[in-house]
Parts: sequence; C-alpha cells; structure tokens
Amino acid sequence: MALVAAGSAISPAAAAPTRPEYKFNLLAKAKPDECFNGVGQPYPAGPPCSTGKPKVNQAYVWGLTQVEQTLWYGTGANVHCLVSGATLDYVKPTANDNWTCEYGESQASKDDEAIPDYLGDMRAPEVWTYDLTTRLAVNKSAEIRAKGPDDALRLSHTLGLRAAGHMGNVVLLGGPALENTLNMFAFDATTQEYLGSINFPDYGNIRTFLVADDALYLGVGIGRNGSAGGAVWRWNGDTTRPFDFTTVAALPVQAADLTVYDGRIAATSWPAEQPTSQAMLAGLWVSPKLADGLPGLNDEDKTGWKQIWNARQYEPDRVVSATYGGGGIAAFDGYVYWGTMHVPMKSSTVHATVYPPTTDQQAKDQAVKTQRAISIWRAKDIGLPTQKVELVYGEKTLPAWDPATSTWSDKTTNFTPLYGKSGFGYLFNNYTWRMTVVDNKLFVGTMDWSYLVKDLLSGAAPQAPVNKRAKKALADPDNWHMPLISPSNFGGDLYMFPNSSSPAQAVNTRGLGNYLNYGIRNMVPNGKGGLYLGMANPMNLRTDKRDSKPEGGWELIEMTKR
Repeated sequence: MALVAAGSAISPAAAAPTRPEYKFNLLAKAKPDECFNGVGQPYPAGPPCSTGKPKVNQAYVWGLTQVEQTLWYGTGANVHCLVSGATLDYVKPTANDNWTCEYGESQASKDDEAIPDYLGDMRAPEVWTYDLTTRLAVNKSAEIRAKGPDDALRLSHTLGLRAAGHMGNVVLLGGPALENTLNMFAFDATTQEYLGSINFPDYGNIRTFLVADDALYLGVGIGRNGSAGGAVWRWNGDTTRPFDFTTVAALPVQAADLTVYDGRIAATSWPAEQPTSQAMLAGLWVSPKLADGLPGLNDEDKTGWKQIWNARQYEPDRVVSATYGGGGIAAFDGYVYWGTMHVPMKSSTVHATVYPPTTDQQAKDQAVKTQRAISIWRAKDIGLPTQKVELVYGEKTLPAWDPATSTWSDKTTNFTPLYGKSGFGYLFNNYTWRMTVVDNKLFVGTMDWSYLVKDLLSGAAPQAPVNKRAKKALADPDNWHMPLISPSNFGGDLYMFPNSSSPAQAVNTRGLGNYLNYGIRNMVPNGKGGLYLGMANPMNLRTDKRDSKPEGGWELIEMTKR
C-alpha cells in the first residue's frame, strides 16, 4: 500500500511517516429479506426461498451513531435504484447477476399507490442496535410498527434513514420520505424504548448530526433531495419532546456534512435544483462564532452564515459545476478539510439536456469530458485577511464546453493540487462520503463506482445510469485517458492523512474485505484508535453463500490497529 502522490513529486523531507497497519472485523451484515422470481413477478414466500432467488434489499448503513456501548444505525434499501430513478430519471427495469432494479414493475410500487415508479424499489428502512459488549445485533423496526398505524406508515414511506445522532438520553434517526418530506424516529438511549415519530412536511432531506459545545445540530434540505434550499437545526428536546428544534441557519442550499472548526460550524452543501447564483452551488459555509451572543447557535444566527468556497471557483464548465455536491468534512491539524461528490453520469445527463449533442462523436466526447472524480480541499484562517483555500487532490485543468464554438478545450481551474490528481488518482472515486479524525490522523472514505461500470459495460444492453453513447465512451480507454477498469480496484477506498504536510496513504482500496462494498458511508471513532464503519453495498442479488464470491447488503465493520 504505497503513498498516493500522482501528479506531484514528494521530497524526502515531506515524505509521510510510516503508518500503522489496520485490520477489519465484520460485526454485522444484512441478510436476505425477500425472494426474487423475475422483474415484475410476485415475490414468493421466504426466505428461505423454495422458489426464486434470495434477495437482500437493505443496502446501506446510512446513519450511524454510538451511545456508550451501543451502536445505533439506520439502513437504506436499494439506494442505487432510488438514485438512478430519482436523480437520473431512469426507470427501465433491469436485472443482472449482481442486482435488480424493478422501478414501476416492483410489487412494492404496485401495492402502494403512494410509491411512484422511480422509487419502486424502496423498502422500509430498518433501525438496528449493536451491543459492543455482547456482540449482538437487534432489529428495532418492529417496535416502530407496533407503536401504531401512523408510525408504521411513516416507516414504510421513509426512503432510508440517512442520519443518526444522539444527545442526552435521546437517539434520533431521520431520512427523506415520500412526497418530498422528512421523517424522524426517536428512542430512549438508556432503556432503548421507542419514543415516537414525526413528519416534517416542509423539509425533504437530512444529512448529518453534529455535537458541538454540548449542543446537537443537524443539516436538512427543503424539497426533493433538498434541491429547494436548506437549513441547520439545533435540537432543544428531551425524552418527553424529542422533536423540538430551532432553525439556526437559513441557507439557499441544503446543508450536508458538518464539523466544528475554529469555534464555528462548517458545513458542506448540495446545490439547488436550478442554481441561479454561486451561493446556490455546492460549497463550504461557516457559521458565526459559537461563543458569540447566546451560547451556541440560535435563531439570531440563522442569517449570519457565509459561503467561503463553491464549485464554480474550481470547475470551469458552468453546467458541470452545477452538478457537484459537497461531501465529507473534518477539522484536522489546523485546517478544515472537505471533499466533493459526483453522482455517476449526472453531469453527462444534465449537460446533454442543456447542450444536446448532434453527432455520435459529440455525444461520446460529452459523456467522457463531463466525468469528474472527487477533489479534496482544505482551508484555514477562515474569515481573516490570511484566509487560504487549497486544493489537496484535483486538477490544474478540466475540459469545458464553449457553446459559441461548439468545442471542448482544457481550461484552468485556478488551482494546483498539493499532492495528486482527482479521486486520489482514480477516476471512479466519485463520492467523498465521510471524513473522520481518529488517532491524530484524518481518514477519508470514498465511493468507487467501477464495479457498477464493469457490469454496465459487460451487459448485453445498456443499463441505467449509462446510456448507449456513454457506454461506448466509458469503454474507450483512449478517450481522455480513461483508465481501464480492473478488478483490483473494485470496492470503496479508505485513505488516511497522517498530518497536514503529507499526502494521503491508502489504507484499503478493496471495500474493506468485500469488493461489493462500493462505499464507506459512515465512520465513528471506536475510542481505541480505530473506527466503526458503515458500508454501502447494493448488490441485492449476490446472496449465494455456496460460491466463493462475497455477498451483497450493508455491513458494519470495526477497524482496529494490528
């Protein structure tokens, strides 16, 4: 596992110190929960499945938090199908050896008229606890349904439990719900008793909880996937009123990941659906000082947030810049670090809508030249005359479309990366999903979609989210130096910065022991120099334990030092 320093030479003086080795232990994993007998067909009884094939719908550990010796986590089912349908407007049913997306042909969609075709693969998420002492995992979802019909309906209409957090004696799990709303569920942290649920009709998404100066905050979005703006909330509740919040940031974009830096909250953001200003693009926002005025952030602070960076400051193509998302963020060694997010093929789809290609060659060029891997950033002295924003991993130039001449050309990004190229040198690292500091080191977890591309390229027909022209482009290694897809690269990546003066080191680039784990969705320090990691694995038809191949479904993993 060598240093990742593509594109720049590292002098001996700047070389990173030798890092410790880590090992990964599987704590819990999703099990098959349905029998699949073909797209659009009724689901046979089981599992075990006397007819059809076992299917594991629960794909992500989407929200994760720790309360003393208990890990609480919420799941998301078939999330890759939901993203393809809701974000890329692709609803053509498909099935292969690894996964199926049924969309409107799903029995779930046919049985519930509230579920639109593009979300036909949604299943109720699950709430789990994992006891670190007894090593037992318990599914708490039945307790939610037993509370009453309103709670059961809210759970069944939640797309996934995207965030989890706790404060005092309350554990909160929330996620986007049908009709572009937000559902939240609460438990007593001590007794683990279910307390109740609520629907927030004016909000459509939730991203991250954060504890800062003994207060709990969370980032939320308005509208479908938070595309109509957003906010940061402060929790004021207890076990008798678990859903009491104050809005402490009113933003033109949804707040994504949060961290504390230099006495402020720093938040990455996702863009508005149709951004009309740079404030509505993915960016980095910072709050007023937590110590100013009343303790912590309050209603008085909600208009005091400032954007210090946005995607257009880096991305030379105007249309592509509007498709960036803001990802994981952490304060580390005097800086605030963050990364970008790129939904596979979204930039190509949007670009083709704004500038429809007129020839196959134009379509091919467009599909390739709009692809972006993650960029990693850092800043310090925010708000001061000495403020500095630096590109840690990224590009000096990127392809940009000139509508006046109908040509592509490489344009400057106005930055020079400190250590290497986008994606830690690999184009298919498309999400900076989480950043966490532990053992005085910064860990970065990514999503790597190369395994999905492999299936898309090898299939007999084009599959979502890659259309026919894009499929040809992705298969061409000579176009924009597209790297060949190698099995040695399958699986989400975990990188580590030992300090702020060294490049990142690859800890594991193979899904932490299961290459079907295409991403590291959550990371929580384990208190012993390691991490608890929640994985994303949507390979819902990979369930055969008799073969030598790994299985699909979410995984909960502990990373420890060897």
